[in-house]
Amino acid sequence: MGVTPADSGDTAWVLTATALILFMTLPGLALFYAGLVRVKNTLSVMMHCVAIACLISVLWLAVGYSLAFEGTGPLIGGLGKAFLLSVGRSARHGTIPETAFFIFQGAFAVITPALIVGAYVERIRFGAVLAFSGAWLLLVYAPVAHWVWGGGWLAQRHVMDFAGGLVVHATAGVSAVVAAVMIGPREGFPRDLHPPHNPGMTMIGAGMLWVGWYGFNGGSALSANGDAAMALLVTHVSASTAGLVWALLERLRFGRASMVGIVTGVVAGLATITPASGYVGPLGGLILGAAGSLVCFAAVGLMKNRLKIDDSLDVFAVHGVGGILGSLLVAALASPLIGGVGYSAGVGMGGQLVTQITGAVAVIGWSAVASIAILWVVRRLIGLRATDSEIDDGLDVSQHGERAYSV
Repeated sequence: MGVTPADSGDTAWVLTATALILFMTLPGLALFYAGLVRVKNTLSVMMHCVAIACLISVLWLAVGYSLAFEGTGPLIGGLGKAFLLSVGRSARHGTIPETAFFIFQGAFAVITPALIVGAYVERIRFGAVLAFSGAWLLLVYAPVAHWVWGGGWLAQRHVMDFAGGLVVHATAGVSAVVAAVMIGPREGFPRDLHPPHNPGMTMIGAGMLWVGWYGFNGGSALSANGDAAMALLVTHVSASTAGLVWALLERLRFGRASMVGIVTGVVAGLATITPASGYVGPLGGLILGAAGSLVCFAAVGLMKNRLKIDDSLDVFAVHGVGGILGSLLVAALASPLIGGVGYSAGVGMGGQLVTQITGAVAVIGWSAVASIAILWVVRRLIGLRATDSEIDDGLDVSQHGERAYSV
């Protein structure tokens, strides 16, 4: 019997989506974050994103993909697909080549630890970034991806996480808080901090993230079909709504709407729609965008002003809170009454909400505990925080011997 050929349309869309997702990290996230820091730390943030992309890609090939997607164990996969030695060109994942699925998922694996960069900018050793990110991929990301997408225990409970509200945003957001606390705040936090050095650069990065998110959410359908089209549509609606709401909130609170604020709102809307993007209709996208902006806006103030945690670029408040919020609200917004796809056989809205809460609590708990352990080991082995003199000089020069701008 011959091998069933891959669907060319589905394959083309997934390959395109993969490129869009990598575009989110390089250069999208790198520019978004770089514009928010001081001039003397611009290149260090970009370097973190590039180095993480390289490291995670190699680890994903070696064992990460296999741990996430090989086998049917409830907690972690096996090593049967390490280095893709058992995966040939003819191997299929649904209607696409498994190699296409591998690299699509690899782009997700790249951006997730890169998101955490925003929590520890301007004060971390470069070696600590690599050590933490590599260990984090294997001990946090791969297990959670297996739980949710690889046939693990949450998949068996029919948890709804279409494109990574739990797998990507909750894991990164919670780990960001842990990293911010364990590395410590920037000097002068929260009163004596410099404003973003280039809001225009941040806007360009945010625009790239927005475009790339079409592949992030739309590509998660793994097919060029109506599900992909609706996921893309609701993603755009949510981002647009969230940007407007955030600008309004700034206008009401501060008397003006800022560039950094509106694009932060857009990203909050993108994060909030992510887990629900394949399950809700346009009205659901609008509701999630508005809710995500409102809740994430409040979370930014809570983290910085009340809790005094220097999650520098608001990774938890935007990505973590947005992803978790969307993961919970999808239980209601997936209802067919408002254009959603409905639920698994025998499951109602209440039962789905219990599943979503269970998934969120498990992912939050594991991300926190594992991140504490990884950071403790990294601190003991190579140290986490740059020296005061290195921080004063700026990480661009002290860690990499370069400057972003010639003056």
